[in-house]
Amino acid sequence: MKQAAHYTNIIKQAATKLGFQYCGIAKAVKLEQDAVRLEKWLNKQMHGSMQYMEKYFEQRINPALLVPGAKSVITVLMNYFPEEHQQPGTPKIAKYAFGRDYHDVIKEKLNQLLLTMQQQIGEINGRGFVDSAPVLERSWAQRSGLGWIGKNGNLITRQQGSFFFIATLITDLELVYDDAFAKDYCGTCTKCINACPTDAILGNKVIDGSKCISYFTIELKEMLIPENVKGKFQNWMFGCDICQDVCPWNRFSTPATEAAFKPIAEILNLSTKEWQQLSEESFKKIFKHSPLKRSKYKGIQRNLKFISGE
Repeated sequence: MKQAAHYTNIIKQAATKLGFQYCGIAKAVKLEQDAVRLEKWLNKQMHGSMQYMEKYFEQRINPALLVPGAKSVITVLMNYFPEEHQQPGTPKIAKYAFGRDYHDVIKEKLNQLLLTMQQQIGEINGRGFVDSAPVLERSWAQRSGLGWIGKNGNLITRQQGSFFFIATLITDLELVYDDAFAKDYCGTCTKCINACPTDAILGNKVIDGSKCISYFTIELKEMLIPENVKGKFQNWMFGCDICQDVCPWNRFSTPATEAAFKPIAEILNLSTKEWQQLSEESFKKIFKHSPLKRSKYKGIQRNLKFISGE
C-alpha cells in the first residue's frame, strides 16, 4: 500500500507539471452499467451516421481488452477555456477548436506522463487515449472523483465547470484509487435542455447525437444537412457550445494556460464573407494543425451555406 501511494504521488505530481489541472485514478473494472446504457443508445440510433460508435463495444467497457492486465485508469483534465472571444457576427466555432488540435497536444503529454512513470517507477505497460479510441472517458472521470456528468452529457467540475479536454491512461500498475464523485450538482436546473435549439438533450443525461449541431457540422459527411434543422443553428459553423455556455457552473471557468490552445487569429476575426471567399489552399495552410481540418474545406463551405440560409 505504501508503494502504491508513492507511485500515485509520482503520477499526480507529473500530471500537474505537464499542465493538467486535474488527475484522478480509478480501479480498472468492466463498466457493466455503462454497457447497458451504451447498448440502448446505439439501438435507438442516437449515434446517427457515426458508425465507429458501434465498433469495439467490448473494448469500450473493458479496459483489460485495451491494456492486458489493466489495474488502473488514470484520468487527466486540461482546461481549454479561451481568454479571447470571436468578433460579434462571425460564424461561430466551438471553443475547443480555437487553437491547435487537442489530440496532438494531449497525446504528446500523455506519452510524456507514461515515460516519466516508466523512468521513476520501472517497467510498466500503459496506453494513453485522447477521445479517438474506444474509451468511455467521462465515466472514468466520474469514477476518478473529478466531477459529475451533467444533463448535457458533459463532465462538470465544481471548481471550473466543463471546458476541459479529458484523456485517459490505462496501466497495469496498482495505485491508490480516488473515491468516485457521488453527487450530482445539476439539481433541478434545465438550462441546457431548454437552450438546445435542435432538442438534442433529452433529459436523464441522454443526448441524441444525431440531432446535435456538432454532429451536423462535424460528423455528418453528406453534403446535405437535413432541411428540418434549417434556421436552428444560431450561426454555429463548427461544433456548438450552447449547452456549456448556459451552464451556471461555467461561470467559474478560468482562461486556459496551455499556449497551444491560444486562438488562431482567423477564427476570432474572419467575417462570413471572408470565410466564403477563403480558398481551399489558404484553408489548408491556416488550419493545418486545427480541429477544423476534420470537417475539411468542403464541409466548412457546406456549413456556411446552411447557416446563411442558402
